[in-house]
Amino acid sequence: MYFKKAAIFGLLSLVYCCFFSCSNISYLVFEENKLMEIPSGFPSIVFSEGNEYTKSRWKLGKRLFYDPILSLNNTISCSSCHKSENAFSDVIPLSLGDGNVFGRSNAPTLTNIGYNPYFTRAGGVPTLEMQILVPIQEHDEFNTNILDIVDKLRLDSTYTKQARIAYNRELDPYVITRAIANFERSLISGNSDYDKFHFQNKLNAMTKSQQRGELLFNSERTNCFQCHSGFNFTNYAFENNGLYTNYADPGRMKLTKEENDKAKFKVPTLRNIELSAPYMHDGSINTLAEIINHYNSGGQVHKSKNVFIKPLGLNELEKADLLAFLYSLTDKNFVNNKKFKK
Repeated sequence: MYFKKAAIFGLLSLVYCCFFSCSNISYLVFEENKLMEIPSGFPSIVFSEGNEYTKSRWKLGKRLFYDPILSLNNTISCSSCHKSENAFSDVIPLSLGDGNVFGRSNAPTLTNIGYNPYFTRAGGVPTLEMQILVPIQEHDEFNTNILDIVDKLRLDSTYTKQARIAYNRELDPYVITRAIANFERSLISGNSDYDKFHFQNKLNAMTKSQQRGELLFNSERTNCFQCHSGFNFTNYAFENNGLYTNYADPGRMKLTKEENDKAKFKVPTLRNIELSAPYMHDGSINTLAEIINHYNSGGQVHKSKNVFIKPLGLNELEKADLLAFLYSLTDKNFVNNKKFKK
């Protein structure tokens, strides 16, 4: 199985080299359009060279994101597993792919996905442009290939017209993957109660309980901040959090083949965490209260477990405050923004 995965990612790399330019990166701040407005406290967004934001690229990417034509039997789209009302995550542990086949890992939120330095829970994909190739070819997701998708899309003259307007070229794998990435980079969330309190001078935005929870979150007693740090509440590292003693999924080790990476997964953002249940890499925990209880217990024994995962001894009030703080990271404007909906 591991060798099959290695071969798949090798093929993806080859496809990427054939259809994409080298990964020169440009750093841009977008002020002319509300879709790409950078919130206070956030760094500028990063776009690959040649795929800078334009409205025409964004519109094409959004259309593709919601179009089930990307799957073999035209049954599921990107939005099937990344629902806007759930901060672009799914509501079940493992999403159903084409042909009603369950996937192998929980669909993560796309909140602020444009800031991620690599993609998939094991970190095997280097760019957002390349990421869409993974679900396209996986048998338990779209179950097809990018060239067949091109053939289907070219039958629609409106798609070919949009491709020429957006990228000045015929509709091809370059256009499809670039446009979807262009849309997904606009999924920027930075208007939660936490943001209003810290960056918009709205001192009543966070309750006293949420403020106590934030202090606890950032304390050396809980060490939550060690992994969930920065404006996006993640350090993007790969960690084991003691979920199991024995894992069915080898995590990052399936890519690196390093024993030290066994059962390690990318640390997710906590933004909109209230809306992205169920949790963990396999969707095995249903509520945030259960998440807090897991960390309060110190988790299971595992040789790869992060050293900061240990029994916390939180009382019920402290657990309630920590939960309240996590709720303060919900951005209702983001999930209700009609511009991002179908």
